[in-house]
Amino acid sequence: MSRKKKQRPVCLITGASAGIGAALAREFARAGWDLALVARREAPMVELARELKQAHGTTSHIIPADLSSPGIVDEILARVWKKTSHIDGLVNNAGYGLTGTYEARDWAEHKAFLDVMLMVPAELTHKLLPGMQQIGFGRILNVASLAGHLPGSRGHTLYAATKSWLIKFSQSLNLELRGSGIKVSALCPGFTYSEFHDMNGTREAVSKLPDWMWMSAEDVAAGGFLALERNKAVYIPGTVNKLIALSARLMPESWALALMNKNSDKVRKVKT
Repeated sequence: MSRKKKQRPVCLITGASAGIGAALAREFARAGWDLALVARREAPMVELARELKQAHGTTSHIIPADLSSPGIVDEILARVWKKTSHIDGLVNNAGYGLTGTYEARDWAEHKAFLDVMLMVPAELTHKLLPGMQQIGFGRILNVASLAGHLPGSRGHTLYAATKSWLIKFSQSLNLELRGSGIKVSALCPGFTYSEFHDMNGTREAVSKLPDWMWMSAEDVAAGGFLALERNKAVYIPGTVNKLIALSARLMPESWALALMNKNSDKVRKVKT
């Protein structure tokens, strides 16, 4: 980094209150980063900040925010700039799933979902890149999903589509920024032990899946952080997840769609 004084880098992490977001915060803190933690729930972030301060001397700036609110990116950045002069890393992790079929939800719900899953990551990246380019250093990690590598399924209609977009977005940025000192990766976890399935109402269904299909948030985050440091454009953690993604690429599309259709009810809440 080409700063006049040696400063700890700062990473902004969305969806930092639990699960993969909190696990990634621990990875960055362990590597010597300070943090700007963004999520709707303040209390878990405060507790996480205390933990990381004690363990690693990390300074964490707590930013409670609803990412679906109009103008939220400018609001978040204004609040962060009051606390630090630089943001050197970005983890676009915030996300959720909308259960049911596409027509079963109001457009307002779909729009809010697209704001959180697409518009906020794109806008945050666009507004933070110039600062990273100025000093020739930066890290951008987009938390996508194994679902982005698979055919579409019934239910949660927009989820896989947005994750596929994040993967392509990350690949393009990775190529555009090579040699600049800025590294970009898409992290694509499969089933991960976290609050995600409780929040979207699919816990009962996915709990019937075998243990070998699951990974811990800590293992996912550790692999994702290492892949980012290696500037790997796309990283799928876990041997099982890699094999699933490979099978989807090699299988005829009609077979893959039929398989997804058969199993949609097992992992997605299709009916409302």
